[in-house]
This record gives sequence, structure tokens and C-alpha cells, in this order.
Amino acid sequence: MTSLVEQILSGQRRAIARLITHIENRHSGAQLILDELYLHTGRAHLIGVTGSPGTGKSSLVNKLAKVYRGQNKTVAIIAVDPTSPFSGGAILGDRIRMRELSGDSGVYIRSMASRGNLGGLALAVDDAIKVLDAAGFDLILIETVGAGQGEVEIAKTAHTVIVVEAPGLGDDVQAIKAGILEIADIFVVNKADRQGAERAVAALRAMLELGHPSAHQVVHHGQLMHVEGVAANHQPESAWEIPVLKTVAIKGEGIEPVVEAIGQHFSHLKESGELTHRNRARLLDELEHSLQRELMQQLLSQLPPGFLAKIIDALAGRNLSPYSATQEILKFGKI
Repeated sequence: MTSLVEQILSGQRRAIARLITHIENRHSGAQLILDELYLHTGRAHLIGVTGSPGTGKSSLVNKLAKVYRGQNKTVAIIAVDPTSPFSGGAILGDRIRMRELSGDSGVYIRSMASRGNLGGLALAVDDAIKVLDAAGFDLILIETVGAGQGEVEIAKTAHTVIVVEAPGLGDDVQAIKAGILEIADIFVVNKADRQGAERAVAALRAMLELGHPSAHQVVHHGQLMHVEGVAANHQPESAWEIPVLKTVAIKGEGIEPVVEAIGQHFSHLKESGELTHRNRARLLDELEHSLQRELMQQLLSQLPPGFLAKIIDALAGRNLSPYSATQEILKFGKI
């Protein structure tokens, strides 16, 4: 275990890949290694890239990584792909689109299967981020699977969220319908050389100028979370003005302004104190999920053989309500 920790801290690719695979497969020793690595995390800038399928997220991530490499910054990319119905693994579409980054020692790309998670993120993403953070990458780009209205899950993970839109994929108020306005720190209208791009930009700017309640009262990307030591109605001293930028990622056009906006947003988070608040809210969310998972496993392990099947039979026969069934199960718990 000590050897693997040292290899990851020194940035060895094979060790990183091995541990992330163990995490995805829920290997029993993975958590012990993560505990060791956690002391070395908290340095990377986490950037989420989300949006509907077909907006060009992968192309944008590819070009962003190239610009950052030109600035001598190391970049890790987690591309959350749809799950193969046959193997259960990632389809690896993003690996194909990012071939021009292959061979660069300062870039690490990992495709992860969403495995049916409706939030657009793989369940193991949080732990994979810790591994890459501990390995010393300056920036970690997390591209989501493109699950439509479930994309808000990325807001609980990233420091900076880029929402990618494209003309011709829906009406001009799709962002409002999907609840996407609340999570964006930066809007990018990609494929801006297509007809309708200016209309899409104008529509997004109009929505922002209308002062959508959540757009300027965001607490950890719209999550009003009660975190000990931070007021629930915490507001940064000066609100972040969400930019709407145009790109043609496949041609590399408009990428530099996006990189500049990402840097400005991260500086704003640090200067306003919002970065600390978001980190605490993110850790609370992760802690809650971890507690739920562990408590559920402990509780189910204490049930007598066949007990759960009898409960399901009672529910199916309408002899027991879900609430009453929960109480029956808890009677056996010693948590």
C-alpha cells in the first residue's frame, strides 16, 4: 500500500490507473490508500464541463487542455461516458476525440462509465478526483455524460462549472427548462459558426439580465446547504457576472477567452471567500453520501436470512406500508 501511495504522489500513470480501477470495482484495499492520499489533496482547480449531447463538450475540453499545456500546467481529464450495455464499461468516445493529447506527459485522460447514474457523473468520480489531485495535477477537467436535466450533479463537485450550449439543438429557453441557469459559472455557446448562434447568445444574456433569482443568489451552485461554520444564506461580497462566450472548438476558435474566464472565476472564488464555502458544502455532500452508503450496508448485513424477502412480500401484498417496513427493518439494526 505504501508503495502505491508513493507512486501516485510522484505522478506515475500506471499506479494512478490501477487505483482508479480498484475504486470503480470497489476493491477492498482502495479506501485505505485513499485515506493516505487525502492528506495531499485540495490543491487542484476542479472544472466541470456539462451540457446536452452534441454541443461539443469533448472538443472544448480537448482545446482547453492544449491551451493549459501551453501555459506549462498539468491537466487531468475525467470523461464520464455512457455505459456499454454489454460490458458495463465506458464507451470511450471521448478518448477517440482527444487523440491529439495522447503522448503528452502533462495530460492524463480517464474515461469512466456512468453506470446508469442519472446525475451525469460516475459514482466513483469523487474518489478519482482525489487520486488525480494527490498526483499533483494543476487542473482537473470533469466532462459529464450529457444527461440533460440531471446535469446539476456536477455543481456539487466542481469549483467552476462551464455549461456548453449549441445552436440548433432546442429552443432558446432550454437552459431555463433544464435548470441549467443556476449551475453555470460560465456559459459557452459552441459551434458559433452555425446559424442561430447569435440568437442563442442573446437569449442567454437576456435570461441573466432578467435577474433569475438563483443566478445571483447561488450558494454552492444553487444548493442552499447548512454547513457548520458557514451561514446558510452566505453571499459573496460581489456577485460573479456570468459571461456568455462563443467558441468553435473544433477549429480552436474562442478558446483563450474561456481559459481567461476560468482563471478570473477561480480568483473571484478565492478573493470573495466563496471557495472555502463551496469546498465545505462539497465535503458535506460527500460525507452524507458516504454515511448513507455505509449505514445501509451495515444495516442490511444485520438482517436475518430471508428477512428482506419477507418484507418485500408484505409490501407487494399491501400488508405493510413502506414506512412500517422501514421501522421493522430498523428494529434489527444496532447502528
